[in-house]
Amino acid sequence: MADSYVWGWILGSVMTLVALCGVVLKRRKGSGISATRTESVKCVSSINGKCRSADGSDADVIIVGAGVAGSALAHTLGKDGRRVHVIERDLTEPDRIVGELLQPGGYLKLIELGLEDCVEEIDAQQVFGYALFKDGKHTRLSYPLEKFHSDVSGRSFHNGRFIQRMREKSASLPNVRLEQGTVTSLLEEKGTIRGVQYKTKDGRELTAFAPLTIVCDGCFSNLRRSLCNPKVDVPSCFVGLVLENCNLPYSNHGHVILADPSPILFYPISSTEVRCLVDVPGQKVPSIANGEMANYLKTIVAPQVPPEIYNSFVAAVDKGNIRTMPNRSMPAAPYPTPGALLMGDAFNMRHPLTGGGMTVALSDIVVLRDLLRPLRDLNDAPTLCKYLESFYTLRKPIASTINTLAGALYKVFCASPDQARKEMRQACFDYLSLGGVFSTGPISLLSGLNPRPVSLVLHFFAVAIYGVGRLLLPFPSPKRIWIGARLISGASGIIFPIIKAEGVRQMFFPATVPAYYRAPPVE
Repeated sequence: MADSYVWGWILGSVMTLVALCGVVLKRRKGSGISATRTESVKCVSSINGKCRSADGSDADVIIVGAGVAGSALAHTLGKDGRRVHVIERDLTEPDRIVGELLQPGGYLKLIELGLEDCVEEIDAQQVFGYALFKDGKHTRLSYPLEKFHSDVSGRSFHNGRFIQRMREKSASLPNVRLEQGTVTSLLEEKGTIRGVQYKTKDGRELTAFAPLTIVCDGCFSNLRRSLCNPKVDVPSCFVGLVLENCNLPYSNHGHVILADPSPILFYPISSTEVRCLVDVPGQKVPSIANGEMANYLKTIVAPQVPPEIYNSFVAAVDKGNIRTMPNRSMPAAPYPTPGALLMGDAFNMRHPLTGGGMTVALSDIVVLRDLLRPLRDLNDAPTLCKYLESFYTLRKPIASTINTLAGALYKVFCASPDQARKEMRQACFDYLSLGGVFSTGPISLLSGLNPRPVSLVLHFFAVAIYGVGRLLLPFPSPKRIWIGARLISGASGIIFPIIKAEGVRQMFFPATVPAYYRAPPVE
């Protein structure tokens, strides 16, 4: 009798174990989070169907990161009445060498979000266009601002000052809570992100829960792997300097020098300071510690800068405050995940040559705000996730235009021993120097004032055809015809892979994507 009970108990235990294994496997399959994506995700259990934060507070949205994207998003959602909990690793003023130039299109988005006063009282400088330099020649490309208010232009500033202004403005809202802490993982239950686990400034491990968690923790994000397929490319590094009391050839303009091996940028970041960014191709830069970098800047770079800037440039190198930053690009490849969303550089990056990152981030925030506004309740995570799939389509025309332009322009502006690439580079400079539609069209794309994918492709291949025309006139030769054919082939090889990574259908035909028409869930 006892033996039968023992065998019954064993059999029951085995059947229970098999059933539990089946449930776990089914749950993992349904969660949409593969084994390679669970490093930054932890499973949690709800109490009476609800998850509560460790301190008992409730939020509608948790935002991880309070940089440009996180701070602007916190203010935007807070202004719409959402209870927002922002967790930022370091609330002291950032000190970066990028994120210092906001294009006019980005400034218009700043106005749309009610954040335009954040560029005031930080000694920000108005930017009205670019000056392009190559082989002793130069041309000015002005933003087409005639149809806008006189206040509309680009803005350049110290990145940290701008971020602190936005943090202060978002924290001034009573329903926005800004906290210093390091988010270590996302908390997941049955395939849905319920919140985050984080370590406070004083070392305590806490949890916070909300119906929607938005990850904006920047280019070094340790959480993105669980929410997207990150294919990060590092084509080059920026070497940053600050030139003091330097008079640029064109005041209130960005300056781009088509140098060898790659571009050099100058733009004002205050009334007395000019930022210089020297692009160094590849992931390895000369050593700063042993003086290799200073020698490189003086012997290779300095002879290529305009004479008006030379002395200030050398003085900045001698001063020694040299900084470096890897330039990352990463197409947006999200895993739609109930309860979570990616934004900012954690989600999508492009080469910073064109200064388009903040414009894309602010544009994304406008799209997301408009999608969330009709919703009172964010608690139905699967339905919300399906609805927010439209975000990835609606953002594409603007974001992909700026991303593609940045990647393509960087490759064209870099020096190359290949004759076809040399011709393409020269053709680009000469095309922009023509003025009229040949300069206003491309600068409208770069500035974010007219971010249309079709316009981008037309101008890009117009440059290539212009280059071929220069080769074939007045008398074509077999060698010139061959270089012209390689120029067209090379141009295609530059732009088409970038477009493919961005998504052809979403970029050019967003209206054919079903998510484009997704309506808000009925409440």
